[in-house]
Amino acid sequence: MVWTLPEPMLAEPVNNPTLPPGFAAEPKWDGYRALLARYADGRVVIRSRRGTDMTAAFPEITRAAASLPAGVEFAMDGELVVWEGDRVAFERLQGRLNRTTTGAANVAAQWPAHYVAFDLLRLNGTDPDLTAQPYTARRAALEQLFTDHALPPPWTLCPSTTDPTTAAGGWSGQPSAWKAWSSRNSGAPTGRPQEPGGSTGSPTPPTGSSPLSAAP
Repeated sequence: MVWTLPEPMLAEPVNNPTLPPGFAAEPKWDGYRALLARYADGRVVIRSRRGTDMTAAFPEITRAAASLPAGVEFAMDGELVVWEGDRVAFERLQGRLNRTTTGAANVAAQWPAHYVAFDLLRLNGTDPDLTAQPYTARRAALEQLFTDHALPPPWTLCPSTTDPTTAAGGWSGQPSAWKAWSSRNSGAPTGRPQEPGGSTGSPTPPTGSSPLSAAP
């Protein structure tokens, strides 16, 4: 059956950074939001939140997805990021989309990107469409996918917590479990509902200063 990537779930800003009951918090990343499809025949599609095809601009991510075992099929939602030392360097992503295939390959060799996965939208199986499943079920399936295939870099599993204290620590910058996941914690978490709507990976440093947001 032919399938395409769904529209991305978008976050909404809120005034109160306290994590509400029934939500999970994640770090806010300073990168490119990207949906990634890996088809059973090995074909890979990377699409921006606005629908731009970014597949050719990130050959290192495309290769990593294409190299998975035959028959593996999934759709992920996540963020493309580049690290420079101990920080996420958004400026290293800029210009990727305007380069030739050779130019993109050269930049990828110098400043390779990582794909930080925070949601699993589809997985081959008896009921492959996961978008109607609760977030908790999708998160469990995402973690299992990382475990089953021992996904190495450039794959990274985004940290997630349902503990308000942990989330508050990430927001305020005070010592908390957020710092156990990162060497540099200057970012804010984002809220994601555990109900339908819209580990394992290397620990990575969240960046940015966006307010807590709640996905609808």
